[in-house]
Amino acid sequence: MRIVFMGTPDFAVPALEALASRHTVAAVYTQPPRPAGRGQAERPSPVHARALALGLPVRHPARLKDPADQAAFAALGADVAVVVAYGLILPQAVLDAPRAGCLNIHASLLPRWRGAAPIHRAVMAGDAETGVCIMRMEPGLDTGPVLLRRAMPIGPEDTTGDLHDRLSALGAAMIAEALDRLDTLVPVPQPAEGITYAAKIDKAEARIDWTRPAAAVDRQIRGLSPAPGAWCLAGGERLRLLRSRVAEGAGVPGRVLGGFTVACGTGAVTVLEVQRAGRRPMPAAEALRGLTLPDRLG
Repeated sequence: MRIVFMGTPDFAVPALEALASRHTVAAVYTQPPRPAGRGQAERPSPVHARALALGLPVRHPARLKDPADQAAFAALGADVAVVVAYGLILPQAVLDAPRAGCLNIHASLLPRWRGAAPIHRAVMAGDAETGVCIMRMEPGLDTGPVLLRRAMPIGPEDTTGDLHDRLSALGAAMIAEALDRLDTLVPVPQPAEGITYAAKIDKAEARIDWTRPAAAVDRQIRGLSPAPGAWCLAGGERLRLLRSRVAEGAGVPGRVLGGFTVACGTGAVTVLEVQRAGRRPMPAAEALRGLTLPDRLG
C-alpha cells in the first residue's frame, strides 16, 4: 500500500519501522524540530530522525489548515494515512484525502481514556488493564470506530514507561495486521457508555501529597514515571521518585519508617527507584548510600 505516516514521539517509531518494511511510505509528517538541550539547538523529533535514517521524505508543517498544505497532502495519492501521537488536529480535508481514510493507533481501550495521556491516566486511576485500539479517524477527539482492539494487563509495579514500550510494540504489530486485513475488517462504533478523557499531564500534579492513601501515592509515582516524575522534598533537596510499591506501615504522613518506606495518609509506600537533581535514576538502596533522609519528607 501507499502510506502517509504521521507521528512525532518515540512511541510512534516502531510503527513507522514496521510499515516501512512492508509498504511504500510516500511521506512522513511530524512536528517541526524544537529547541532542546543546554544550547537550545533545534532537535528533530524521534520520528523525524528515524525517517531520515530510513531514507524517507519528511514534512513538518507547523499546521495543516493552510489550503496549500492540504493540497500537498492530497497530491501524495495515499491509500491510507497512519497517525500515531502526531500532535496536530487533522482537518476534514486531510481526513478525506487518502482512499481508505486515516487510521490511528491509540494506547487505550476506547472509549476509556480518549485524549492526550491515556497511559499515564490508566496507571494513575488504578486500571487493571489497558491496551491498543486501531481506530478509523473522525473529526471528534478519538471518537471513531475501532477496527482492532487488544488488551494488556497493568501489573502492580508497572510504570507508564514500562507500559509505553510494550504498547508501542503492540501498536506496531496491530497496525501492520490492520493494513493486511483492511478490506475485511469491520469498523465497530465505540459504545456511548464508559467514556473518559485523559487530560494532558500538568506538572502541578507531580508533587506528592503524603496525606493521600498509599495506593494513590503509589499510582502517582508509577503513573508519572519517567516523565514528568513525581517528586518530594528531602530536607532542601528535591527528589524524583520513579518506582514504588504499596507497603505495610503507618505513621504521620511523610514520616520515613525505615529505608525508603514512607508513611501516607493510610498505609505506606516503599520507594524502589529515585533520581537526585543532576544525577541518573538509581535503585533506592543505592541512592541511600549517599543520601541521608530526614525524619519526614515534604
